[in-house]
Amino acid sequence: MTSFSIDWLDLREAADRRAREDKLLKQARHWLETDIAQGAARTAVDLGAGTGSTLRAFSMSSTQATDLESLSWRLVDQDMELLAEARLRHGGSHQLETYELDLNDLAALPLEGAHLITASALFDLVSADFIETLAAVLQSRCLQQPVGFYSALNYDGTTRWTPAHPLDEAVLIAFNHDQQRDKGFGLALGPDAGPYMERAFNSSDFRVFTANSPWVLDGTDSNLVNTLISGIGDAVGEDPALDAASLWDWFQFRKAHMLTGTCIVGHTDLLALPNVI
Repeated sequence: MTSFSIDWLDLREAADRRAREDKLLKQARHWLETDIAQGAARTAVDLGAGTGSTLRAFSMSSTQATDLESLSWRLVDQDMELLAEARLRHGGSHQLETYELDLNDLAALPLEGAHLITASALFDLVSADFIETLAAVLQSRCLQQPVGFYSALNYDGTTRWTPAHPLDEAVLIAFNHDQQRDKGFGLALGPDAGPYMERAFNSSDFRVFTANSPWVLDGTDSNLVNTLISGIGDAVGEDPALDAASLWDWFQFRKAHMLTGTCIVGHTDLLALPNVI
């Protein structure tokens, strides 16, 4: 499964936080804080949790500091270093458990008693089978206790740059093709993840809410933009549809405009809540 460094996760977090659709985040937070049945647990399980960015987003969206005391989080990731960082940052302020697990093993995930399953920037990496299986698992769990699902920052396949460059569209096509390689979960859905999740959870008797959550980047985000340009260049560098000289020109052009240009990277957020009475 694809892994990410603490530096990269920290670098993108401010852009992620701005991008999250606030109304959907608050709706997810309200679901997590609301007892559906007497004595129901207020527990969230965050998949691919990294250093705890989803936990931080939920905490910052709360208007009541005391809410933190009534919520518990289970952070799941394959990377021991990231989970150790999450414990360092939040072990003293949150009810927190960490689980070093392969997310492909859905049967091993600590979902028992959870009220909400969350993820950030994860589900564009997974396969259609993964989403279908997870939706079925959560539908089954709803027979015992209602559980919701919140997935933020799913890449939607759109990127718009200013100033424009003649190769922008060709680079985007090549990058989107790379996004559908196997990232450790089978062939990734990439830009198709949002619509696929919406269909899968609708078919599993959930009410699905979606919203756009684009990165809107400018010169104040130049370090992130610099890393993004380099990452795109690495991803498409071997694509036979791109001429090497033209790609190098695009790369240099983009680097030259990091401080004066803009970049909008499309994402979608999704909240699926069970149809409960």
